[in-house]
Amino acid sequence: MQAVEPESIQLLQLSVPNLRRLAASEPVELAALHIPEGALPPSKTVARALAQLELGTPALWCIPFLMVSTSRSMLLGACGFKTAPVNGRVEIGYGVARTERGRGVATIAVGQLLQLAATSDLVQQVVAHIVPDNIASSKTVARLGFSAEGTLVDTDGELVMRWVWRLPGSKSARSNPLRGSG
Repeated sequence: MQAVEPESIQLLQLSVPNLRRLAASEPVELAALHIPEGALPPSKTVARALAQLELGTPALWCIPFLMVSTSRSMLLGACGFKTAPVNGRVEIGYGVARTERGRGVATIAVGQLLQLAATSDLVQQVVAHIVPDNIASSKTVARLGFSAEGTLVDTDGELVMRWVWRLPGSKSARSNPLRGSG
């Protein structure tokens, strides 16, 4: 499979009307984008985003972003923050349509999420919880500079590996002897 060019992937935040359409299992309006199976955010992500919005969480921190191939006019997957940062830490989630995996899509999209987090002035750490047998996802975050920090049982009852990315130069990066300061 051919790798994706970074400049051909754009993160577009899902609109609130489209978020509500997904929650109601209605078709979304995405301006003539081809949407392969598995490219839209899953129902639990949509429900969490709507609940966060109702609590007043800013859209940046709870509404999923769509991974769009501008060169192919195609939706490749979705990613985003799970809630607003707390104590300088924010968690991310992402998924890529099965037909688009193995091409670097997640690496590019998660890299763009890291840029958003870093420029917010609210985040020093980004966390990703990944099931241990998801080797591809573990390689993706490792490639981007995340460090594995042990396993835990997440809110869905699944055993996951906790991966942490520290903003270079942040206090949390300097205090971790296993990571350099940038």
